[in-house]
Amino acid sequence: MYDERLAEFSRARLDGRPIPDDLRFLLLAQWEGRTELTRLLDLDFFEAGEVHPLLDTSYLSEEERADPEMQAINAAAAEMATYVKLVAKGGKGWIGYWLHPGEPADRAWHLIELDTEFTFWSLVGLTLTEGAAAERASYQDEPDERTAFRQLAAELAGFGLPLSTQDYDALDDTEYRVGPEKLMEELIEAEREKRGLR
Repeated sequence: MYDERLAEFSRARLDGRPIPDDLRFLLLAQWEGRTELTRLLDLDFFEAGEVHPLLDTSYLSEEERADPEMQAINAAAAEMATYVKLVAKGGKGWIGYWLHPGEPADRAWHLIELDTEFTFWSLVGLTLTEGAAAERASYQDEPDERTAFRQLAAELAGFGLPLSTQDYDALDDTEYRVGPEKLMEELIEAEREKRGLR
């Protein structure tokens, strides 16, 4: 029933890559109006036609868009969008995957978060669900995030979405090989140089 919609989401958000199982589960839940999961994880998945935040320049004035410095930043952001595959609004801004070709192909996709100030953050966990749950654990009524994460993991398992661990400290925390912040700075510098701004 949702095959074409899933295929379109994959094309628009993941460059046609297969949708991870947990993301598929969460997308179907949102599309079927079962909002308890997305509310629990504070995620709102992009709909068709929504612009990638790194490509959205609609908030800039014409004058700002014409500024060479801003053009350098926007060009670098557009290149970053080829590696930063955001799939949902949530957390500090948007959440998704870091799919830079310099990252190992034999591990789960790295998770990434982009905040509204356009700062990149890594998320722990092997799946989007784990990353979002770890992030949400800090915002629960339970003051200890380890306990809060365990409670969230149990709730998610009750919905049919088990995590690889209920132990917050056991979540995968493998560092990026290619750091998004550093790469963004390098890309902006390269774009500045192209425009004679150095």
